[in-house]
Amino acid sequence: QVQLVESGGGLVQAGGSLRLSCAASGSMFSINDMGWYRQAPGKQRELVAKMSSGGRTNYADSVKGRFTISRDNAKNTVDLQMNSLKPEDTAVYYCNALITRIGATYIYQYWGQGTQVTVSS
Repeated sequence: QVQLVESGGGLVQAGGSLRLSCAASGSMFSINDMGWYRQAPGKQRELVAKMSSGGRTNYADSVKGRFTISRDNAKNTVDLQMNSLKPEDTAVYYCNALITRIGATYIYQYWGQGTQVTVSS
């Protein structure tokens, strides 16, 4: 019923910028937290940045000062502006949302399909 659609991944040079976008579509749902995770080859998935519906943010230490998360609650979208990219940022980035279905009590964790970000040195 709910889908997360990502866009904006690609190949950039070190020091460059990239903007990821994610939109949640569907009906009869509300979103609590929404943000981005990433997973590099051979590594576990890690939180990059997230934002609550009230605007509280949480960033990984490795991206603080370089990445900025933004969210539009009315449009059910979340963006990640990535500046000063490093080769270490290379990973598959996944949109994530904690969603409550209207009329239900459970909170579900939804994931996007993932978008590849590659930073060349």
